[in-house]
Amino acid sequence: MSKFFVHESAYIDEPVQIGEGTKIWHFCHILSNTIIGENCSFGQNCVVGPNVKIGNNVKVQNNISIYEGVEIEDDVFLGPSMVFTNVINPRAFINRKKEFKKTLLKKGCSIGANATIVCGVTIGEYALIGAGAVVNKDAKPYTLMVGVPAREIGWVDKAGNRMVFDEEGVAIDSYDGTKYKLEDGEVKVLG
Repeated sequence: MSKFFVHESAYIDEPVQIGEGTKIWHFCHILSNTIIGENCSFGQNCVVGPNVKIGNNVKVQNNISIYEGVEIEDDVFLGPSMVFTNVINPRAFINRKKEFKKTLLKKGCSIGANATIVCGVTIGEYALIGAGAVVNKDAKPYTLMVGVPAREIGWVDKAGNRMVFDEEGVAIDSYDGTKYKLEDGEVKVLG
């Protein structure tokens, strides 16, 4: 008995690794040499791979393609119809597979519906990318980015709520009480 669920309309190429508790829904295609962690969910009409690595507890909403060059860490949320790219200057008549750029989504980040992540960027831990944003540069951990092109407009905690810093530059996480300090335009976790 399988320890993960695959809808009968989905295609799973070989070889792939799929973690326990993962659910792959209608009309998805998982291409070869893809590794998917435990307790992930893939909404309908998703394409993943080849050669993609996805962590645990990742939520991939409907209509998303995760191309070679993308790596996704644990606890990441991908909103409906968001887009990844893997080549900076694609042309139909030029094969640029050797020019794929790595895109890294760090633990706990969230990407809003219809956002575009241009290849070669890193989205930091717990960053939140607003719906429809076009990200063409790295997003710092805990940053809130919106717009076209995406720009930093504030900071969010692990729950995705805006951080409010006191007069000493300290904020408390609404999710777990972690304390943060804003220093030189970056959020630091206080130990």
